[in-house]
Amino acid sequence: MITITIKGLSKEAHLALKRRAATQGRSLNTEAIAVLEASVRSTPVNAQEMIARAQAARANMQFKTTSSKINRLIRERRDRR
Repeated sequence: MITITIKGLSKEAHLALKRRAATQGRSLNTEAIAVLEASVRSTPVNAQEMIARAQAARANMQFKTTSSKINRLIRERRDRR
């Protein structure tokens, strides 16, 4: 088993990691390991591919919409608050 020491971690990051560990029912150490392992195993996001998939999904929707309609609905929702 390999051991590492993390130096210079901000207080905010430490508290966030502690909260996340508590939510997951893990120790701080176990949560740090889970976060690190998930990070190095994740695949980078291909933005162009994601945009193309979103555009294809929008084209196949029965309810057609535009960015301006979405923005208008968002503004209307904010105005009602």
